[in-house]
Amino acid sequence: MARRTRRKRRNNRGRFAVLYRLLTFVVICGAIVAALALFFKVEHIEVEGSTRYSQEEVVAASGLSVGDNLFLMDKYEVAGRIRSALNYVETVRITRSLPSTLHIAITECRFTVAVEQDGALWLVSGNGKIVDTVKAGAGPYAMVTGLNLTDPQVGQNIHSENENACAVLLELLGLLRSKDMLGDVQAIHLEDAAQITMRYLDRFTVQIPWNADLDYKLNYLLAVVERLEDNETGTINMMQDHKVNFIPG
Repeated sequence: MARRTRRKRRNNRGRFAVLYRLLTFVVICGAIVAALALFFKVEHIEVEGSTRYSQEEVVAASGLSVGDNLFLMDKYEVAGRIRSALNYVETVRITRSLPSTLHIAITECRFTVAVEQDGALWLVSGNGKIVDTVKAGAGPYAMVTGLNLTDPQVGQNIHSENENACAVLLELLGLLRSKDMLGDVQAIHLEDAAQITMRYLDRFTVQIPWNADLDYKLNYLLAVVERLEDNETGTINMMQDHKVNFIPG
């Protein structure tokens, strides 16, 4: 009987110890949250990387204001608000600098291609987002032909009834942007069911099959162009695997 009583007391002490540690943990966490809420307030918001938008426009789009808590805000939600409100913004990086400064670093769309439809040019960034619309004939812009957009809207990604052509174009634009080639493209033609035709450096007509490894083809294109003279022009036929034909002209 005495042994059973002692065992019961030990069990009770063990349960109380666990409860005590749990309560201590909760109290410590509460104290940390209270300290963050009390002491780390946003006093300065710094914006870098923006040329199209002013600092005031970026801050307004973020929804942040002086006095907001530096740690309790959702950085990803803030970045999403900026991208949604400012169409030319492609990436947003938010960092904190204690005790009271918030840094917003953005990258903007540098180059766009244009799809003409219904008397307007829909300007598309390298990530496939429609960033603006202007009257047909404005420019100059790198023109995309052979693609009909479905319900185009500024701020939304492009969609088309020809899903395959749209997917290939999005992949191509993304690769051109990542390789810093998009600004050297004058046109992308998608009408031909056998090939994609691209005007590059305003000197070359580049032919690429639809089912190609576009990453490999673009790297190959860069290597070929590097070997050509600066005054050479013509057609770069990349329709065959691991082989390129250059036709001067």
